[in-house]
Amino acid sequence: MELRTERLLMRPFRASDREAFAAINADPVVMEHYPAPLTPEQSDLLLDRINASFDEHGFGVWALELPGHVPLLGYTGLAVPKWENHLTPCVEVGWRLGREHWGRGYASEAALAALDAAFNRFGLDEVLSFTSLPNERSARVMQRIGMRRDPASDFAHPNLPADHRLSRHIVYRISAADWAARSRS
Repeated sequence: MELRTERLLMRPFRASDREAFAAINADPVVMEHYPAPLTPEQSDLLLDRINASFDEHGFGVWALELPGHVPLLGYTGLAVPKWENHLTPCVEVGWRLGREHWGRGYASEAALAALDAAFNRFGLDEVLSFTSLPNERSARVMQRIGMRRDPASDFAHPNLPADHRLSRHIVYRISAADWAARSRS
């Protein structure tokens, strides 16, 4: 399944994306708000899990392509977290782009397309987004795409030690009703 935006093609990952995907995931600046950059093997396992999500849930994380210019900018899409806490089960909208593509609006543009698919194609009632407290860039994307901060849902990430610098996560939400109202305005 593919989605198109004004500038982007959102498509399933291909085997030919593995090297570029691994380079994005190995960049310490891109991975600043994750526990560590990924090895090529870890990146391949992540890509395999991403591709399996479409079979399991009917949706997933799309590779972002700038047709005719850049075969892989990064990804944006919908994911179901594998860990458990007071928010799960839930669907998250998320993104990761190579840093040379930051600041051009690609994450927001693709996230809006993913949200539109979430509500109008997949019939979801709500989509969340969360990030570590220091990740202000991602929080700004969440705000730009119309999500609302929900401080009561903030959490310590269950896969990190409680005292880890990235443990504290902030939560943003958008409901199908909010999306419909936004789309009408």
